[in-house]
Amino acid sequence: MKFNWRKWIRVIHRDFGYLFFGTTIVYGLSGIALNHLDEWNPNYIIENRAVQVKFPENVYGLSRDDVQDIMAQIGEERNFKNFYFPDDQSMKVFIRGGSVLFNLETGQGILESIRRRPVFHEVNFLHYNPARLWTWFSDLFAGALIVLAVTGLFMIKGKKGITGRGAWLTAVGILIPLAFLLIYL
Repeated sequence: MKFNWRKWIRVIHRDFGYLFFGTTIVYGLSGIALNHLDEWNPNYIIENRAVQVKFPENVYGLSRDDVQDIMAQIGEERNFKNFYFPDDQSMKVFIRGGSVLFNLETGQGILESIRRRPVFHEVNFLHYNPARLWTWFSDLFAGALIVLAVTGLFMIKGKKGITGRGAWLTAVGILIPLAFLLIYL
């Protein structure tokens, strides 16, 4: 009986495709996000809002209670954590989920709120290899991608397979990254 290697290639390709579907989505989404780091922060949504408060007379002798009262003017008293004076003209107040930088003379401030970006924060966390076990799994995934690429070459016979149109597409698929290497390296 003749060994049907094409059948086993299809089985391996199919089962690896199913097994690593979720991981492919994780690395695909995080890869897109990380490709655009100069355009946005894929992990956090950062928003700035102008605020205005009235300071008491002696701004340099403020207590925690005084600062909490100041934060009540902008509705952030419950989120107040700590404060300090980075210089003579400003006060920085840390709040849960952000901070506020105040001008001590004008009472104007910028409230910066930071929150995790849904989905992208989680997939980027995994992309950065957070633990040894995940690193092993992602190495297994990388190996599976190689197996998927190689088995994909031999799944189809004839003029649409690797001996026909598939050969041309494979050549183009190899030349594209090589061209980028030559251009940017």
